[in-house]
Amino acid sequence: MTTIEAGLQTVRQRIATACRLAACPAGAVRLLVVSKTFGADLVRQAARAGQLAFGENYVQEAVAKMASLQDLNIEWHCIGPLQSNKTRLVAAHFDWVQTIDRLRIAARLSEQRRPEQRPLQVCIQVNIDAGASKSGVAPDAALALAREVALLPRLCLRGLLVIPEPTIDAAEQLALHRRAAELFRTIAVARLPGGERWDTLSLGMSGDLEAAIAAGSTMVRVGTAIFGARAAGDLPPSVPNPRLNPSRAPLP
Repeated sequence: MTTIEAGLQTVRQRIATACRLAACPAGAVRLLVVSKTFGADLVRQAARAGQLAFGENYVQEAVAKMASLQDLNIEWHCIGPLQSNKTRLVAAHFDWVQTIDRLRIAARLSEQRRPEQRPLQVCIQVNIDAGASKSGVAPDAALALAREVALLPRLCLRGLLVIPEPTIDAAEQLALHRRAAELFRTIAVARLPGGERWDTLSLGMSGDLEAAIAAGSTMVRVGTAIFGARAAGDLPPSVPNPRLNPSRAPLP
């Protein structure tokens, strides 16, 4: 068994245990493996172990990776902040965009998604605790944005993405996750156009997936617990990453 296979097995067991404790039915929580800054060879290893949904933050890095892995039936999620100059690439190549926080970005994705493609699955990103360094719409503005995004053609609104600030206080952590889940439920009963597809609360990562599932998450995003620590850090695409191209690694 490879290190990645072992990591996937451990994370899947954590999800199963958390679901059992939360009285969730089997399969109620999807695993999205975060593969940003890790090379296509490692993604292929994870795919061979049965994982076919991956999240990427950097658009150009992701598109290059997709080209290397086009023989696999991978579902690609954009989970990084999205700028206007990247929407055309995202609309053409990704299956999901989880970080919609402005109508203008959603409208560009809708316009640039080709009619022959299946609708782009999207989530609204919410800054649930007003974190100063995080993207996302304020909780009290999420429903209004969801109503507008739900009307756009070639998009299918599926739910929310939330990244609470990390905390070592278990009660505070669970409270933040429950706040996100309550907002998700509030929008679910608001009778959005196409609201029958409102089924995704993307909440929880390597360090807090148990609390997220206890609160009601339906998708957890995990990278470190599967691939290990990022040796070069979380690099923007303009900085060479030795994991992706060893020949371009900086000199010691």
